[in-house]
Amino acid sequence: MSKQAEFAVILKMNPMFADLGADELQRLSNLCHTQHLANGEVLFQKGDAGDALFGMRRGQVRIETGAADGSRLTLNFMGPGDLFGEVAVLDGQNRTADATAGEASELFVLRREDFLAFLEREPKVAIKIIALLCQRIRWQSERMEESMLQPLPVRLARRLCALAADFGSEVHISQEQLGVFVGAARESVNRQLQAWRKDAILDLQRGRILLRNMTKLTAIARNE
Repeated sequence: MSKQAEFAVILKMNPMFADLGADELQRLSNLCHTQHLANGEVLFQKGDAGDALFGMRRGQVRIETGAADGSRLTLNFMGPGDLFGEVAVLDGQNRTADATAGEASELFVLRREDFLAFLEREPKVAIKIIALLCQRIRWQSERMEESMLQPLPVRLARRLCALAADFGSEVHISQEQLGVFVGAARESVNRQLQAWRKDAILDLQRGRILLRNMTKLTAIARNE
């Protein structure tokens, strides 16, 4: 399968492009090129021009921002098959966060000028984008509600399930990063992870978490 065909598959999996036909997807994917990042290499920084949409072919990219105390706040992890940069590539405004490779990565890149020219020819894609942005607003509202109302085990289980969906049962993340993700101190996260370790739900190793019982973890995430 060619790289353009791979990008077409990623586009098809994304709600923004799911309704496009094979020919339309092919024309759009033909506009892309690929970019390689070394582990720790910065893709873009907050304030950079939003001039491209990115699709993950392989590897991992962390979306981060700086916290008030000078620490780094991880907002999301992007893995193979994920698209990101949609908002900036649409409005042309500056990036609102940093993107850094968590490991050696390869990305598909679709430039803003090429994308907008395509949208002018394909107005139904613009309609899908409106729906996607509304979906993001709902997701953000749910995350705010979750952080305020749900107990730590539920928040933690939901985050681990989300990471597992992208990266499988072996999640490479520190307990400190996980704490930032769910809005809790590292000590609190460690206590909960140790409890789940005793229950054989997961195992802990340096810098990674091995998920052993996704059925139980999913039940906790659903607050069952």
